[in-house]
Amino acid sequence: MISYDFSGQNIVVTGGTRGIGRAIAEAFLAAGGRVVAIYAGNRQAAEAFTDHNRQFADRLTIRQLDVSDYEAVADFYQKLETEIEQLHVLVSNAGIRRDNVVGMMTRDEWQSVLDTNLTSLYAMSKFAVQQMLGHRYGRIIAITSPSGQLGFPGQANYAASKAGQVAFIKSLAREVGRKKITANCVSPGFIDTDFIASLPEEQRKAYRQNIALRRFGTPEEVAACVLFLACEQAAYVTGSTLQVTGGI
Repeated sequence: MISYDFSGQNIVVTGGTRGIGRAIAEAFLAAGGRVVAIYAGNRQAAEAFTDHNRQFADRLTIRQLDVSDYEAVADFYQKLETEIEQLHVLVSNAGIRRDNVVGMMTRDEWQSVLDTNLTSLYAMSKFAVQQMLGHRYGRIIAITSPSGQLGFPGQANYAASKAGQVAFIKSLAREVGRKKITANCVSPGFIDTDFIASLPEEQRKAYRQNIALRRFGTPEEVAACVLFLACEQAAYVTGSTLQVTGGI
């Protein structure tokens, strides 16, 4: 793996204690960064993550936060500003799915996905930008999905939220570029997480047949792409979406 040095940098990762988010948080910790990993409600997973990374206890903070709650996000950033001198990186990874065909989709299934996946990106990015502007430096990275481009049956809400993330990041990149803040997306395809592991082997095989590399990706491979976009050397990459799909 390419060696990065994030010593002295402060990184916030939403959805940072499980799956792809956990791999991202651990990659930043291994590279010397100070990480605030946010989780929604799975305290057991958060505690397991903390225990696994106890060697980084002096640089790891765990916070429970409903990222779809605007006021809660505002309070989180207000407190964060008193704890750190500068926010360098925001990785907006938190996301949910509530699959259903449009004709049967409830209002809550629609709204909860849009709130968690898209509105949270707005709220987390808004306050991150406010903290980054004074330092004329920052990296904002959203974890999106090919679903936003391809659309899958039963995922109109999810696809809409993911397409919205890409459009949001493109607009944000234009707004903050003069302040040396970049905004990009990373778009993972089929990644070998708990979700994929729980699928029947026949379905897993069908998914692999749609991938040029004929395998699922790993969370660590996604994390490596996030670290690249977050590093100082990626200063000329903004408004882009890095596909990590194995060639879907």
